[in-house]
Amino acid sequence: MGFVSEELNETEKKSIQQNKVNNMAVVYGKEASMWKQGKDGFLQILHNYMEVHGTVYYETQRPPEVPAFVKNHGLLPQHELQQLLRKAKLFIGFGFPYEGPAPLEAIANGCIFLQPKFTPPHSSLNHEFFRGKPTSREVSSQHPYAEQYIGRPHVMTVDYNNSLEFDSAIREIMRTQVEPYLPYEYTCEGMLERVHAYIQHQDFCSLEPPFVPTNLSRPGSAGGSRVPGPLFVPLPNSTALGWASNVTAPAAWPPLSSLRLLVSQEGQSCVETCRSEGFICEPAHFRFINNKEALRRLEVQCDVVDSEVNHILPAFSVLRREDFRRGQVALCRDCL
Repeated sequence: MGFVSEELNETEKKSIQQNKVNNMAVVYGKEASMWKQGKDGFLQILHNYMEVHGTVYYETQRPPEVPAFVKNHGLLPQHELQQLLRKAKLFIGFGFPYEGPAPLEAIANGCIFLQPKFTPPHSSLNHEFFRGKPTSREVSSQHPYAEQYIGRPHVMTVDYNNSLEFDSAIREIMRTQVEPYLPYEYTCEGMLERVHAYIQHQDFCSLEPPFVPTNLSRPGSAGGSRVPGPLFVPLPNSTALGWASNVTAPAAWPPLSSLRLLVSQEGQSCVETCRSEGFICEPAHFRFINNKEALRRLEVQCDVVDSEVNHILPAFSVLRREDFRRGQVALCRDCL
């Protein structure tokens, strides 16, 4: 469902830009434990250019994990944190927590968000946080949404282990001027639009009928009998397949008009391929492509066809894709 961040008016945006402190950075890490594990190197580089502020929790004395050059404000009420972000030029992440709201609030208050790039990506195979969780997702940075859907100049993703790259990023940030920015889907209106679409189109009460491609009929067929022809056809000026326009699509949401079907390159993840083509993965479409006809249209040769329950199927990299609305990536273009 997401969440809502405060939306500024034009007067507030201008005031923030006028009062920005160009050499002020706020660190995204309110627990002392987040400041451990080899962060001294890039923090020292940051300190060479900027005044570093923290909001690390403490009861009686300053946490020893926080370097002496950091001006620590302790845990701040939300209003005071917003005021701090409105003054700061940079909001810098430590790599955890993943995909929290704070970076989006910082960007909405005119900060540039700097975050670490994960090489290799974090997953249940190599990172304790994801271990044992029923997901095969690979996370390429602390906030993949900010990296993919916002990007430069508001978001910079760099290798913190590369001191030259990190140093260059800090100098670029100090030269760069940005306006406060809030993606539409994190405004009140964007949230309400999303809730409206979910309530209007999702049906959790009716049983989902099985999808049997051979039972589909084409318009104009006598008595609804099956007329030969593909369910998936090449789309104009694209390598993707889409639902054939002469086939009556089963009732579904997101609608099948949004479905795009491709095959990824060997070794390339679904997320990477979708991103490169301007799509997002949509698991709700999988039941419509989990059949021999879809694989045949993709020219996929299967020696064995098997059926089992597994959260990572299809093991073969068939991408179930759909388009999305700019600024409202949870919804496809035909979802409203």
